[in-house]
Amino acid sequence: MMFGFAPERRRLLEEEFLRVAGAMTQLGAERLYLAGDLAHERVTRSSELAVVIVLETEVPAHRRSDFFVTHLRPRVGTRFHVYTPAEFEERAGIDPVLRSTLEVSDPIDVG
Repeated sequence: MMFGFAPERRRLLEEEFLRVAGAMTQLGAERLYLAGDLAHERVTRSSELAVVIVLETEVPAHRRSDFFVTHLRPRVGTRFHVYTPAEFEERAGIDPVLRSTLEVSDPIDVG
């Protein structure tokens, strides 16, 4: 159950996710998943948007989210978790972010 600012925060996160998802084809993403509090339906007033992105890239893992922050300029706090297709397959069962995401979110094919 949500109280106070949580319903408004949910609306803002949902709007931002739709905006981000709409730009993914142009940015080279193959798939994306809604992750975090919004995917798990536990939004609070301080929840951030979390998105898992599958993208073929040679950019080092610790720099990948920078690309999306720079190009999308998120309007709410946003975490981009970016994996190559091989990393995604290798880590799906062991990476806590991926395991949690795959429990509640279906992929959105954008590529």
